[in-house]
Amino acid sequence: MKRNVISSLISTDLVGQSVTVCGWVRTFRNDQFLAVNDGSCLQNLQLVLDRDATDESLRKLLTTGAAIRATGQLVESQGGGQATEVKVEEVEVLGAADPDEFPIQMKRHTMEFLREKAHLRFRTSTFSAVFRLRHALQFAIHDFFNSDGFYMLHTPIITGSDAEGAGEMFKVSTSDPDQEFFGKPVNLTVSGQLEAELGAMALGKVYTFGPTFRAENSNTSRHLAEFWMIEPEVAFNDLSDNIDLAEACLKHVLRYVLEHNLPDLEFLANREAEAEKQLPADKRNATGLIERLRSVTEGAFVRLTYTEAIDLLRQSKPFKKKKFKYPVEWGVDLQSEHERWLVEKKFNCPVVLTDYPAGIKAFYMRRNDDGKTVAAMDVLVPGIGELIGGSQREERLEVLKEKCAEFNIPEDHIWWYLDTRKFGTAPHAGFGMGFERLVMFATGMTNIRDVIPFPRAPQSAEF
Repeated sequence: MKRNVISSLISTDLVGQSVTVCGWVRTFRNDQFLAVNDGSCLQNLQLVLDRDATDESLRKLLTTGAAIRATGQLVESQGGGQATEVKVEEVEVLGAADPDEFPIQMKRHTMEFLREKAHLRFRTSTFSAVFRLRHALQFAIHDFFNSDGFYMLHTPIITGSDAEGAGEMFKVSTSDPDQEFFGKPVNLTVSGQLEAELGAMALGKVYTFGPTFRAENSNTSRHLAEFWMIEPEVAFNDLSDNIDLAEACLKHVLRYVLEHNLPDLEFLANREAEAEKQLPADKRNATGLIERLRSVTEGAFVRLTYTEAIDLLRQSKPFKKKKFKYPVEWGVDLQSEHERWLVEKKFNCPVVLTDYPAGIKAFYMRRNDDGKTVAAMDVLVPGIGELIGGSQREERLEVLKEKCAEFNIPEDHIWWYLDTRKFGTAPHAGFGMGFERLVMFATGMTNIRDVIPFPRAPQSAEF
């Protein structure tokens, strides 16, 4: 079935030609004007019916949500709000939508309601914009790494190792609990990083882009049980190289959507501005969505050590001159209120923190010469906090064995990982970027469940 996508018909390039349009009805006014959208762009296309020539029984089926096919001539619009419209010669309802039952009507719905209707929420303007941007960001990620000579590596979803040492993993088993299908206990992966390191030790530069899983009983707006991660790994790189790569990657993908998805960004920026009018002044973003994205692409990132950040936080006057809820002291992990102060109040730009205390970071991070810190880095951005976390990896075999002992990781569980330190070891570094957090930052959405098609969270695995 040959058809024209609406994104190609909203300009006057094809005016005068016969076109075929397929899509879903948004509104039908005066038994004559159909607003139709096919998901290819934010804007609806107006179809103009001949009331007298259209059977009444057919008109009754042209309700919100119905799928239709129409043929006619593309003409310049006689009304405002659109450049073109279709003068319909033939229209067919391919799938009706009972208006008494179809839940997504042309009115404002709450995000909570739409999460319950995740199988239909794509048809709203907000979610169609979000998921077009999600696609564009994914494409831009692959474009960035491919252009820079990286090779994509598919790492296992089922794994016998715990890359983070956190223990918050989903066990994988068959219906027979007494028989291990793989010969040993296995879990859903929390990271593809350890396997990516193996690839980098031969291919030089690799990246993974896949699903990861955390069995963390958290119902916050920033956590999911299933999410996607981008994890590059580069041989012969140190921590400084790693920060440069993270900054270049983030700038590239944001430039891409600013160039190719501006209508969707403008729509979401207006949506954000309207929503923030209902918030107290101290809860609002200091800058608009597009301005925030452009400030990241155009400015330099501030770099400072964890120790320097702690000193700044101790000297600070927190929001509204209240004390921080969580204490600020060397050796504790920073909370979102601390990260927010650094990026939004102190520097008003992305901040890269480095050289964290070894006790709060993973076993594979390279021990610094001071013996107390590791060559780790986090990239913090406004409104999100930590977006990227990475490190230079510990390439020294004896030191890595010491760290395995400190973290109670049996060497025979990761013998293959230790082998890479025995045979041709080299300095290397990499990072992980939470893809959903990137989508949140790029769209201005405030709940992570609204930037993944079908969110998985505690007590929630619908669709």
